[in-house]
Amino acid sequence: MNTADPNQLNIKSLAPYLQEKIEGFGELLQLDKFSGGQSNPTYKIKTTTSEFVLRAKPPGDLLKSAHQVDREYKVMNALQDSNVPVPKMLHLADEETSPFGRMFFVMEFLDGRIFWDPALSELPKQSTEERSKIYDAMNASLAALHDVNIESAGLSDFGKPGNYFARQLSRWTQQYHACEVDRIEPIHQLISWLEKNLPSDDGIVTLVHGDYRLDNMVFANDNTNVLGILDWELSTLGHPYADLAYQCMQWRLPNVGSFRGLAGVNRKQLGIPTEEEYVNAYCKRRNTEKIENWPFYVAFSFFRLAAILQGVYKRSLDGNASNPEKAKTYGAAVPVLSFMAMKMIEEE
Repeated sequence: MNTADPNQLNIKSLAPYLQEKIEGFGELLQLDKFSGGQSNPTYKIKTTTSEFVLRAKPPGDLLKSAHQVDREYKVMNALQDSNVPVPKMLHLADEETSPFGRMFFVMEFLDGRIFWDPALSELPKQSTEERSKIYDAMNASLAALHDVNIESAGLSDFGKPGNYFARQLSRWTQQYHACEVDRIEPIHQLISWLEKNLPSDDGIVTLVHGDYRLDNMVFANDNTNVLGILDWELSTLGHPYADLAYQCMQWRLPNVGSFRGLAGVNRKQLGIPTEEEYVNAYCKRRNTEKIENWPFYVAFSFFRLAAILQGVYKRSLDGNASNPEKAKTYGAAVPVLSFMAMKMIEEE
């Protein structure tokens, strides 16, 4: 690691702390930072007994409502005995007890496959059945997540009451403005359209992941089962269509440059369902009829992703990004996303 990296952790101070807090931790042999993940720096820990994952808040001045690794820990810990696949939680440290002054948690390391391309280009072209099963497993896990009994899981206080999309639109609009560097006209147009077309509250409330997509899941090496869903930083109590639309946004994004989507990809040839087929499978699993206001949910997903990437880009300018070089490329994606959303609105 580069000694100038603000995300570097001191093994000498971390090792004795974890040995005390985690039973059977062993001697710390190696600590490596994962290259993925822009929000909260994440590390793989290798010891004489096992392998673990440490996820921490980034250094520097942070937005008040961002980087809440304690919320990630809480929700994954609450889901340990549910039908939702999550890694085992082992320890949560706050700023006062942390040996490096930043909140973090430690969880088990899941030895499996992570696919970074929604087209599943990592698999042979002839593996159409495997691709279909992987998408079906994602669909089933999403339905299981939205079927979680919030009270039984102890998560009744995990979100605020009221119109979820109204709260989220307000939150991400504020965070976008807080991170705006140069004015991007299409995104202001998108915000205006979303505010004018906000659906009325239908009263549906479930646990939502907030960043439900292929590369936030670990699949078994020998089959298509989901071993664990990762990156719960944006999870809360909200509307299930937010998760569904956010994942379905992948069908509309291009598969070029920094974008990893399914637009222009021959999905039938690869064994990947269409957006309509995926939504229908989800609705069947949850006994839900046709979804009204679908364009709003997808447009909102575009906006929220743009706001997230703008925040990552701003942190790169401030020197606080987990992966600075990659973060800087995200700034160029923000106007593209807002333009695509407005084009979709006009067409639909």
